[in-house]
Amino acid sequence: MRKIYVLLICFLGFFTTINAQGEQMSVEKIYAGEFSTEGLPLLRSMKNGKQYTILNFDRTNGSSRIDKYDYTTLKKVETIVSSRDLKAIENFSSYSFSDDESKILLATQVEPIFRRSTLGVFFVYDIAAKTLVKVSDAKIQEPSLSPDGKQVAYVSNNNLYIFDITSKKTKQITDDGVKNKIINGVTDWVYEEEFAFVRAFAWNSDGTKVAFLRFDESKVPEFSMDVYGTELYPRPHVFKYPKAGEDNALVTLHMFDVQNEQISKVDLGDFYYIPRIKWMHNPNYLSVQTINRHQNHLKLHTVNATNNTVSLLLEEQDKAYVDVTDNLTFLADDSFIWTSEKDGNNHIYLYNNEGQLMNQITKGPWEVTNYYGYDQSEDRVYYQSTENGSINRGVYSISSGGKGKKALAADKGTNVADFSADFTYFINTYSSATVPPFYTLHKALTGKKLKVIKDNSALQQKLEGYDISFKEFSTLKINGNDLNMYMVKPKDFDPSKKYPLFMTQYSGPGSQSVANRWLAANDYWHEMLAQQGYIIACVDGRGTGFKGRDFKKMTQKELGKYEVEDQIAAAKKLSELSYIDAERTGIWGWSYGGFMSTNCILKGNDVFETAIAVAPVTSWRFYDTIYTERYMQTPQENASGYDDNSPFNYPELLKGDYLLIHGSGDDNVHVQNSMRMIEALVQANKQFDWAIYPDKNHSIYGGNTRIHLYNMMTNFIKENL
Repeated sequence: MRKIYVLLICFLGFFTTINAQGEQMSVEKIYAGEFSTEGLPLLRSMKNGKQYTILNFDRTNGSSRIDKYDYTTLKKVETIVSSRDLKAIENFSSYSFSDDESKILLATQVEPIFRRSTLGVFFVYDIAAKTLVKVSDAKIQEPSLSPDGKQVAYVSNNNLYIFDITSKKTKQITDDGVKNKIINGVTDWVYEEEFAFVRAFAWNSDGTKVAFLRFDESKVPEFSMDVYGTELYPRPHVFKYPKAGEDNALVTLHMFDVQNEQISKVDLGDFYYIPRIKWMHNPNYLSVQTINRHQNHLKLHTVNATNNTVSLLLEEQDKAYVDVTDNLTFLADDSFIWTSEKDGNNHIYLYNNEGQLMNQITKGPWEVTNYYGYDQSEDRVYYQSTENGSINRGVYSISSGGKGKKALAADKGTNVADFSADFTYFINTYSSATVPPFYTLHKALTGKKLKVIKDNSALQQKLEGYDISFKEFSTLKINGNDLNMYMVKPKDFDPSKKYPLFMTQYSGPGSQSVANRWLAANDYWHEMLAQQGYIIACVDGRGTGFKGRDFKKMTQKELGKYEVEDQIAAAKKLSELSYIDAERTGIWGWSYGGFMSTNCILKGNDVFETAIAVAPVTSWRFYDTIYTERYMQTPQENASGYDDNSPFNYPELLKGDYLLIHGSGDDNVHVQNSMRMIEALVQANKQFDWAIYPDKNHSIYGGNTRIHLYNMMTNFIKENL
């Protein structure tokens, strides 16, 4: 039951607010970037390992340039190329070097397609000759320089092409590409979103072969959403989107011989997805990862490119699912490094070039969270892990034999390393819940700190004037598990008073919200709410990551069951604290978090009085095949798993105040999810608030959109919690 407050209490609350010490945060300040951290530009290590390059922009004239710097001094050595010296282009937004670093591929006029895919106009710059060659007049996708820097392979209109830089002639490799039917060389929507890659072709090490994937989307159902725009009539945006249980694209592997210009198909046997291809050092051998539809049986194959014969190198099986990563690394003799959860935690393994296990490199009741690479000259494997606690990240090195481990940067908090190409140096980015990003240069072999690069001290000084409260980390015993938690209290917290509780979470499989790192924009919003008298809490329940395989995968086939139980139980337990007002409890989330907050206010209607859901899934039947079936199998196999936790199946449970928000242009979690939820609530005669942002995608941003969104949510919380 919600308490009814008399005028006197309201007046006292107002009096306390206006007399609070320090400046008050606002949505406008937060989402206009007033509290943004100073970062380092994207660094690209030169192959010599002693220098790196940075793409710099001149805001005064709109030009861009690539500058070279020295690792030891951090000082600029030279400008490699500036758009001011190139008549054909005003600026460029990204770049990549050829293998010998003699040429640079420059991207201009880049426009997004989906989350990762883009179109752009590209040029090749010859550093020695100072010449510029345009690859194609049309906008193209995923251009890639050949190893000798003489050719560029790319995709245009779903077909693969090769451009010769010297002759300026283009060869069309495939000719069957058709929108929403056949794709060559780049991924379809669901591969891009869930297997996290776009370029689906690769040169071998001597440039004689190009391996590529072909997607036949003919049987994949189409999804259509209206784009409202500014014209008289909306226009439909139609694309292939396989929802759970529906047909996926038929994906096949092909080999193009550059010299004889012949394409051959590779028979990989029985498989469903091809989530990765990668050439070995030997130009005749390609590695290919395949996985079944349930994604619990992954195979690593070797393809002999001289005759397309296929052999099995390694396979992994799991009762739930096997994660696909980019950690596969081939050493000089094509032995390889691989990561796996097979011992219960994610660790690093070394195999010989025939797929025989040589050694488990890392071991222990903790997780490897990032594999950085292997320095064969020093026999050091570099990685990031949770060895100093599941909410922390440290940087370590160890020999390939699993001996001589060194902590290179392991202070409590989050350490992220960026290594030079030869592993001589690394730049460490450190942050914690109380320290903004702090950048330092280190010797890789010893971890010795050489110098401070940037410390964000100006931001720290600015925040001192705001009297903010930092996260307090702890654990909460819920349903037999010690769950990671943080809490943010008002700066003038008084344990003798009662405060409303507002919970935030994401809760998706393998995710982590409770982490000892610096504030993101939403954290500042939570700080703002704490300034206004709310206690913020975040609990990572069962199914979240970095606490072992079994903890992460125990929600298999039941997304939304155990995670919701944990949030409800956590809210109940926190409400037992003397300073929490048990009758003023709210929860919010975005995407998976919105799915959770919606379920919590329904299934936990005796616990939660208020909930906000942004871009939520409301039925896993509406989401894509690869993500959903990884955790749920298909609806045909697991109907109850899908429907028992689908909130529009029990709208009558709504008792509290509920705000539902979505972007109409969301190509990921379709607005269909919210429309079905809205209709269910209407037919159940339940009052609620909702907002649709026209043409906005899953991130709901652009112009003043974020400011409007967060002001709306802030007002909703203040009025209802």
